[in-house]
Amino acid sequence: MEIQEVPYTEAPIELLLEADPSVDKIKAYLPASRCFAAILQGKPVGAYVVQCIAPAVYELMSIAVSPEYQRKGIGSKLLKHAITTVHDMGARRLEVGTGTFGYQLAWYQREGFRVFAVERDFFLVNYEEPIYENNIQLKDMLRLAVDY
Repeated sequence: MEIQEVPYTEAPIELLLEADPSVDKIKAYLPASRCFAAILQGKPVGAYVVQCIAPAVYELMSIAVSPEYQRKGIGSKLLKHAITTVHDMGARRLEVGTGTFGYQLAWYQREGFRVFAVERDFFLVNYEEPIYENNIQLKDMLRLAVDY
């Protein structure tokens, strides 16, 4: 597997929808972002998108792996690549937003991310359709960061 940067116009939106169910939101943040794809046997099986949101601060806008390739370590390789790549770009911090429960929260924490804020009602205000994980509706978003 190889991780390579791809132009935002070639971002694998179908993969990014695994992490963010809004095509409109993805298309809105892609032009100001950098996109990286995990390529296996010539096809993208995972991707992440980062965006500079303040001087030396980046946000991981989205990270996703195709369902048939999940639980094979690709997501962890992508996340480690994002952490290293953003650091190499001169960042002092990488932030991410996620739900208040679920495997994603523990996954980010295992890689050194720490909670620094809660955005109450984020998923209620920013998405037209309710989002559920493990039959529980997402309401609040946790903001996590890894500082370099």
